[in-house]
Order: sequence, then C-alpha cells, then structure tokens
Amino acid sequence: MNRHMHRGLTVVVLVLLAGALAGCPKRPATTAVAAPAPGAPAPAAPAPAPVPAPRAVEPAAPAPSVTPAPAPVPAQPPAPKEFVAADVLKDIHFDFDKYDIRPGDAKILDANAGWMKANPKYLVLIEGHADERGTNEYNLALGERRAKATLSYLVSQGVQASRVTLISYGEERPQCTEKTEACWARNRRAHFLVKAQ
Repeated sequence: MNRHMHRGLTVVVLVLLAGALAGCPKRPATTAVAAPAPGAPAPAAPAPAPVPAPRAVEPAAPAPSVTPAPAPVPAQPPAPKEFVAADVLKDIHFDFDKYDIRPGDAKILDANAGWMKANPKYLVLIEGHADERGTNEYNLALGERRAKATLSYLVSQGVQASRVTLISYGEERPQCTEKTEACWARNRRAHFLVKAQ
C-alpha cells in the first residue's frame, strides 16, 4: 500500500471509532472509598440496592382517531337583488367627498335603528353611493366608506351587524343626472333596502 492510501484508511478508521464510542452509553460515575486504616475493623459492606424486576410493557392501545370537525362556513349574505325598497327606512346624505354622519342624518338613522330593532325578522341592505365627480374606483371606495359609517352608527344604536349587508355602487346608480350641486347632493347617499328572513 502506498503511504497516502494507508493514511486515508487510518483517518477513516479513527473517525468510525470515534463515532462508535460517542454513541456508547456513559458509565455511571463512581465514588472511591478510602481504604480502612491498618488494624481497624473493616466496615460492613453496604447491601446492594434492590434491582426492580423488569415489568412487561404492554403496547399502548392506539388512540382513537378523531377527525376534527370542519370549520363552520360563514353564511353567504343574500344577493342585493333579493332586497326590496322599504318606505319606512329613509336615506341619509353626505357632504362632498365625506363619509361622516351629519347631525340631521343621525336623527334619521336613529329612527331607522328603532324600526330595525322592532322588526328583527328583516335583513337590511345598505347601499353606499357617490356623485359622478372623481374616478370610478375612488367613488366605489367612498361609497363603501359611507355604507360602513352608516352601519357603524346603527350598531352603536343596538342593531345587530349580522343582519346588515353592505354594497357600494359608487357613481353607478344616480338618483339624479343633472350636472348641478343640488343633484350631486342627492346622489351622495346611503340607501336602505330590506328582505324578510
């Protein structure tokens, strides 16, 4: 054998030996007892500790397989076309580019909330609308904020949010098509529709 092969083989053997020794269980530490002085009586050897008899280990019964219950699927809200107009619920209106509830409109919402609490068998759809100024995307987002602000106010008055569905139409469904401030003000609204449960 040449020297390189002999050296490589020695390294491999040492690595395997080190791995085998590292895997062996450790011996318990022992304490050395001093030898008795000459002429002293030898102490009695301690009795060996009793070794427990090995117990037969019975295999554990397999755990019953439990299939987790599927997560409840939230109910789909009714489609907007399932709702109808209700003269008893009045629209509220918003200032240009705003979604704050105005004091006069808060009184209208108080009356709407009273009717909704007195008629729990009805679901309600709140439509958020905007005037035609601004982009379609902006007006859809503004209509959504108006519908959410309206819902938030109703919930603060004791209406259950689970009875209400929101949708935004932005500028897509105007009440008025004239290019005047009075017309645009009519289009900036939250509109209410109902559906019997």
